[in-house]
Amino acid sequence: MPQIKLTNVTKRWGKFFGVDNLNLTIDNNAFVTLLGPSGCGKTTTLRMIAGLETPTSGRIEIGDMVVYDSEKGINIPANRRKVGFLFQNYALWPNMTVYKNISFGLSNIKEELPVYDFTAKQFARIAEILKSAPELIELINECKDMDGKIDAEKALLKLIDTFTISMYTAKKIFALNLQSDSNALGRASQLSKEYEAKTNEIISSYKAKNQSLNDDFAVVEGGKILKKVRKLTSEEIDLAVRRVSRVVKIGMFMDRYPAELSGGQQQRVAIARTLAPEPTVLFMDEPLSNLDAKLRLEMRYELQRLHIETGSTFVYVTHDQMEAMTLATKICLINNGVLQQYDAPLEVYNKPNNLFVADFVGNPSINFIEAKGTQGPDGKLSLEIFDGKKVSFAVKDGFNLEQWYTERDKSIEDAKAQEKQDSLKKGYVEKQNKDEVFKYHIARLNEEEGFAGKKDSLPQNGDFVLAVRPEFIQLAENGEFLGEICGAMPTGMESTIKIGIGGFLLTSVIFGGVTFPIGSSKKFNFTGDGIMLFDRKSGRFITHGKIE
Repeated sequence: MPQIKLTNVTKRWGKFFGVDNLNLTIDNNAFVTLLGPSGCGKTTTLRMIAGLETPTSGRIEIGDMVVYDSEKGINIPANRRKVGFLFQNYALWPNMTVYKNISFGLSNIKEELPVYDFTAKQFARIAEILKSAPELIELINECKDMDGKIDAEKALLKLIDTFTISMYTAKKIFALNLQSDSNALGRASQLSKEYEAKTNEIISSYKAKNQSLNDDFAVVEGGKILKKVRKLTSEEIDLAVRRVSRVVKIGMFMDRYPAELSGGQQQRVAIARTLAPEPTVLFMDEPLSNLDAKLRLEMRYELQRLHIETGSTFVYVTHDQMEAMTLATKICLINNGVLQQYDAPLEVYNKPNNLFVADFVGNPSINFIEAKGTQGPDGKLSLEIFDGKKVSFAVKDGFNLEQWYTERDKSIEDAKAQEKQDSLKKGYVEKQNKDEVFKYHIARLNEEEGFAGKKDSLPQNGDFVLAVRPEFIQLAENGEFLGEICGAMPTGMESTIKIGIGGFLLTSVIFGGVTFPIGSSKKFNFTGDGIMLFDRKSGRFITHGKIE
């Protein structure tokens, strides 16, 4: 499967930037989720890679093929990019059966393809299957109904799935009626020899034309496989339909119409239709959003299995961070058209680049606590939190806060210099939807006071935000902090607890079916060394540490 590479890709409408200078490399066989809030540029990015949207500038490569380059004027149309697209709306034809819905796109393919001798291929496959006559007869006999009659439809499906053959080949084998023959094994052996003889006769006819058939029964001439521009044959289409129906487990629904299927079954048909042409890359735009919660969970497992079985590269758009965390090998988190972080799910969760990423990923949401302080000679930070409480924040050995500030200021100045330089270039357009430091939310008992940015003074060096995941706040009899239980929501496996302290509200997750009376006082601690420290001025991640 190919690697996908985006270089300085921008899409704008006037002065509004939907995607702003995106650089991204999607490795082959990866499962990448494009994650972010509504309107952040996820779907636009997906559509630009697929060829359904034209970028304003930049370069896109799929494998060794440049599919878009603004400077060279290259823009390969979507139908030549060898990609599959699965939309939020399944878009199944209501007047077509499941089989026709899946095969519809295949019947329209016309391109340069190898020339096969399907008659020889079919004869050879039948000869091979007839050598396993005992298994074949047992399989057909398993399809008897209560009256002892063979259910032909069920038997054909079993033949197709067991021997990986088309419906046409399955019907030929079933028509031999071996299960009713008293000398079935002898007859099967004789028929196998006859089909082998027919196959050899066809192979010999090619030798007379200075041609041959390879192991896959493609015609070879002059040492090369013969190719010509053609459509897929009925046999090829049927094999493709049966192959994908096995993968998504809908072989028994081929003669049904979409209205006769559940939402999950319709989704499987849409996936099968997308997989049938064997796309090198599969794009999915929130394909599970129309399903109920239980079915969405089941389909997530199905998509994981499909990714492994097909070996394709999956690019998946979602605004559901739980979907992104559970499905992806890498998460591409976007906000306001700008890439915020591109990492493995647990890396995004445990080490977010900035306050936006920390806030967006995680359920229940992360706790933000504003802090002020300085670093002492011992390397620890002396901080003031909750409007007056003093704590010590122990960071990893050798961390120097002043050095971090110097590097931050340099990167900000470099970015401003680059922006000024870009503004002098021909065709420069100033971005209307300016990028700003994320306005994080401080949970309070009085929610009107909860949003950042209502301060009289601008953040300075020494102004921080502590970010604490709910699992790092634990109730303890000997806890250092005293809080009030403001909410308790047990779900069986775990309980989400809301703790009030000095007008602030914290969220804790406790494993086990535990609940507490609302209004009761409980002590708690901040545990572990995975608590994050962010810079209020820039919103950037500084370091991990431990509250002592």
